[in-house]
Amino acid sequence: MAWLTLIADTDAQHAEALSEALLERGALSVDLLDADADTPDEQAIFGEPGEPPPGVWQHNRISALFDNDQDVAAILRAAAAATGLVKLPEYRIETLADNDWVRLTQSQFDPIPISPRLWIVPTWHKPADPDAINIVLDPGLAFGTGSHPTTRLCLRWLDSHLAEGVSVLDYGCGSGILAIAALKLGAARAVGVDVDKQAVIASRDNAVANQVENVQFHLPDAAPQATYDLVVANILTNPLRMLAPLLADVTKPGGRIVLSGILQEQAEEVMAIYRQWFDLNPPVFEDGWSCLSGRKR
Repeated sequence: MAWLTLIADTDAQHAEALSEALLERGALSVDLLDADADTPDEQAIFGEPGEPPPGVWQHNRISALFDNDQDVAAILRAAAAATGLVKLPEYRIETLADNDWVRLTQSQFDPIPISPRLWIVPTWHKPADPDAINIVLDPGLAFGTGSHPTTRLCLRWLDSHLAEGVSVLDYGCGSGILAIAALKLGAARAVGVDVDKQAVIASRDNAVANQVENVQFHLPDAAPQATYDLVVANILTNPLRMLAPLLADVTKPGGRIVLSGILQEQAEEVMAIYRQWFDLNPPVFEDGWSCLSGRKR
């Protein structure tokens, strides 16, 4: 059996109401995404510590799944009218073929070589090199499987530069992959922080799966008040702008910082902010993304 996928763009005012209206009229599922993702206009929607979340993205992409016998265009027109939209959103309808979704998903995630000695290995694969440092990690609800350039950039930095025995803060930990990698590479202890409760849960589960100790994962308001030898933040440019004073404060004098989630064209802007506290190295780029690193004065 095949399905139909409706992809429609709308604004923040109507995104949630339109999603609900589609569900009420037969959509099997509805996802909301940032229509500006992977562009300079990409927007973080989570609030920072102590602040309320700002809500939904300004430009939203709705992805709704329907049975293949549904008149999706008619359903969209009815949902738009019920929502109060004067103009029908721009949209397209795609056919989603029937598949063994478990096997198809697994086939898209092979072991990922980060360096000759560091690999990311899904649980359904055997390690290509049993003697390597293998991080066991499955794709999940939290960001960070090693497949994205920003994660690979941070992992390679850790592999090349991490000093044994250091304390590490992974701010925006996602799956916990960077904190786990740091411990496997010789860090003494690590703390992960994320604004997403699901990410904290996923990180704790992944730490258990990788049999690492001396690691904690928290929501921001529950994080310990401490400073660290190394602070890693693989998030997005806008949060990195806002979080700069906080990340500087939690880095020990002489400590190091690693930042990613930054588009290549945004690197200089972010560096200009962090130079207030850090002596920065030349940025490293991969596939249009940046990794910044430096030492606190």
